[in-house]
Amino acid sequence: MPFPAPDHDPATGLPVGWPVDPSAAPYPGRVVIAGTAVQLEPLDPSLHGDALWEGLRGPVNDSLWRYLLDGPYADRAGFDLALEWRARSESQVFFAILDAVSKRALGCAALMRIDPPNRSIEVGNILYTPELQRTRGATEAMYLLARHVFEELGYRRYEWKCDSLNAPSRRAALRLGFTYEGIFRQHMINKGRNRDTAWFSILDGEWPARRARLEGWLDPANFDQEGQQKMALSELDVAGESSSSG
Repeated sequence: MPFPAPDHDPATGLPVGWPVDPSAAPYPGRVVIAGTAVQLEPLDPSLHGDALWEGLRGPVNDSLWRYLLDGPYADRAGFDLALEWRARSESQVFFAILDAVSKRALGCAALMRIDPPNRSIEVGNILYTPELQRTRGATEAMYLLARHVFEELGYRRYEWKCDSLNAPSRRAALRLGFTYEGIFRQHMINKGRNRDTAWFSILDGEWPARRARLEGWLDPANFDQEGQQKMALSELDVAGESSSSG
């Protein structure tokens, strides 16, 4: 959607941004967010630890941790400590992603880089078990968090960041409707290696069209009896917008 043109400062004549409500957004709470295929709830190691360990452990899953700042974990004790840290974190709000029927934890994600005064927030630390990947629930989990951020918390900017070499994460951001903003070079050191970080965002004015597109894909009518999509998300562009994904 078009955004307002820059304004001009009456005192100096210099261009300035358009006026914005300066009210701060609330800090996200640890709440339950119900969906159709999945449900998000505050991460609790005592409730979710067993299922997450089973779904994420072992060398076969080491690649899931490659671009995260921690892991993989060789034993349950180390994994439990990491899960406890996530659950207790005051700078990030972690959610477990549960199958809506069985209530078994299939992954987790966090709201982070939380900046209430500027109403900016990031989704990150996304960790999906193989069972959750490439499913309707995987997309719905991201839709539910975005809807919560924009419509219930009132944030202006929703960010996605990843290692610039993490091709699956970059594709996922574009598929979900995030706009690519560029690379922060030598942004971090992760596990002894350089990390250039790719930045993506959705703005509040863009959210209604992104929401309609995601809801069109998530509609039960878009899936056959085996749960396979009939149309890809890229085929469901809304209001003349074009997608960068497949």
